[in-house]
Amino acid sequence: MSSRENFNSFIPAKTDLPELTIKAVLVGALLSIVLGSANAYFGLYAGMTVSAAIPGAVMAFALLRPLKGSILEINIGMMGAAAGTALAAGVIFTIPAMVLLGTWTEIQYIETTIVAALGGILGVLWMVSLRRALIIKTDLPFPEGVAVAAVLTTTVGDGTEKHDSGGSGVWLLLGGILGALLKFGQVGMQAIGGKIQGIVSIGKFNIGGGEHQGFLYGGLATSPALLGVGWIIGPKIASFVFVGGLIGWAILAPLIALATGIPTPMTGAEITDAMVMGAGNLEVGKFIWGFYQIWGNYIRYIGVGAMVVGGLWTIFNLRHNLADGIREAIIGIKSSGEANTKKRTDQDLNFKWVFLTIGALTIPVFLLYGWISDEWVISGIMAVFAILFAFIASAIAGYMAGLVGSSNNPTSGVTVSILLITSLILLGFGLSGDISAYGVALLIAAVIACCAAISGDVLQSMTAGQMIGATPAKQQIAELIGIMAAAPVLALVVSALDKAYTIGSPNLPAPQAFLMSGIIKGVLGGEMVWPFVMAGVILAFVLILIDLPVLPVAIGIYLPFTLATPIFCGGIIRHLTNRQIEKKFGSDDGEKATEWELAIKQTEVKPKEKVIRTGLLFTAGLIAGEALTGVIVAFIIIAGLNLTVFQYPPILPGILLWLFIAVLVFYVPLREIYAKTKE
Repeated sequence: MSSRENFNSFIPAKTDLPELTIKAVLVGALLSIVLGSANAYFGLYAGMTVSAAIPGAVMAFALLRPLKGSILEINIGMMGAAAGTALAAGVIFTIPAMVLLGTWTEIQYIETTIVAALGGILGVLWMVSLRRALIIKTDLPFPEGVAVAAVLTTTVGDGTEKHDSGGSGVWLLLGGILGALLKFGQVGMQAIGGKIQGIVSIGKFNIGGGEHQGFLYGGLATSPALLGVGWIIGPKIASFVFVGGLIGWAILAPLIALATGIPTPMTGAEITDAMVMGAGNLEVGKFIWGFYQIWGNYIRYIGVGAMVVGGLWTIFNLRHNLADGIREAIIGIKSSGEANTKKRTDQDLNFKWVFLTIGALTIPVFLLYGWISDEWVISGIMAVFAILFAFIASAIAGYMAGLVGSSNNPTSGVTVSILLITSLILLGFGLSGDISAYGVALLIAAVIACCAAISGDVLQSMTAGQMIGATPAKQQIAELIGIMAAAPVLALVVSALDKAYTIGSPNLPAPQAFLMSGIIKGVLGGEMVWPFVMAGVILAFVLILIDLPVLPVAIGIYLPFTLATPIFCGGIIRHLTNRQIEKKFGSDDGEKATEWELAIKQTEVKPKEKVIRTGLLFTAGLIAGEALTGVIVAFIIIAGLNLTVFQYPPILPGILLWLFIAVLVFYVPLREIYAKTKE
């Protein structure tokens, strides 16, 4: 987009501030290890990971500010933190499944370190070529990137003067406090419910010769951050995500339940899960549990099928942007002085060395696969496949992160897609049904999964850097250092956790790894639910034919419905806000400031712009507060502290507090308009 091509960053391109300094790199490496380790445990324990772009920025600020660190140095520290947590997600989604499948008896340190390092480095290098195509030449919102830039520019400034912008930092702080308090009450203390779910019977029906009860399900996660994400990405994208949720949870899941009957919890662990889902009411909880089983076993594979086609279609639509990037790369390779002629904020790592390194990585990937499988010919073919498909997976994961943010980015969905394709190729080579074949498929996918996980966080962090005026090449170096610091430590952490708690036990359930092991057994064991994958493929083609975006809908189908609902609510509030702005100031006059400009703008903010800027800062605070609290709770769990107040926390207080925050999201940006109206 032209506005991003000529975007005026917070720190101008001509200004030279300290950036890739020793203290910034050391802080980044430290945060990469600490936050990456916390994320590894949190992901294995709870089945979800937290993006550390915002917590990393806050912690880097706390560590570097006393050392007089500049905003660009703090950004470098944040890049290292983001690299570690993203790499943790790629590792824990795949590597523990090696133990669950019986391929390994315990976590192998050397192999895990190599897989993590290769995948992480590959993710950063492919993002060098994709940076301009996805950040500069699209209008993707990158909600967490906007939030990080707002946090840094409002709290740190440019080091020369105070940037208060009429007290706008107060709204960032207020959003952060509210998001943190509600999240801590929900997951840290379990004092208030974090989601409301309900299910109603619509009677019994005879379909296919058997009478089954019909149900309708609804749910909402009372998450301030998801409300903020919905506000930032806007009503259009938020609505498409919600439509995906409706397709999966309000149409397909009830039909499957009606046709086959709803699954019932049988084991003690399943009954415990049902009690939690029903907030202590087993009768309600068992039906909700049954709906989640239908979603997990069938519906999410429709999302995966749609995700694969939608991702490839997105790459096809970006072909001109990608071609421009390749063209620039070729020019950069031919002309060694090319990089020096670009402005500082547009200088990437040397394309020549980037592509040579990507090509060279084929060798260690080949040796790793051959070493583990003893199938050297197949390993050679799959090494080339891994390198090339890593590019596709990175582009898809990066694009989805640009749509809904890194924390909500279904990286596991990309990983499932990779596993499906990898397993099918190995099936074609005649590898199937035994433990060694499972291991080969998983480790091939693990490298690509680490690559895809890194790409989303790299792009989110690079977006923040683009807005504040960082040097892309120095950011990319910081990511690489963060990966090299985290990879050997993550292998130790996962191994230690396995020995202490046993992967797959109630103390360390590793739900995502269980999903991956099930995929491999399904494909190579011949039990995969292909009709549902194909249904997703067909759905994607239909959406393409009627010119609707595929990936937001696919994300909505793949994610739990409770996540899609608050995103949609945030989008609705933004729509109402936009209507009030139009009513007060009239329609756009062609000179509308972009979200990027408003998030970092400090002076000469027009009244119309101030409304959106205030909303951006407040919602960025909600995202930052919840993300930071997620990391704090992870450390509390690791420390063995139990702050639980209720086994089944009450739902009503959580709903009321969330509704109060939702009202604030609407009122805070518009408060001056309403004040003047009363006058």
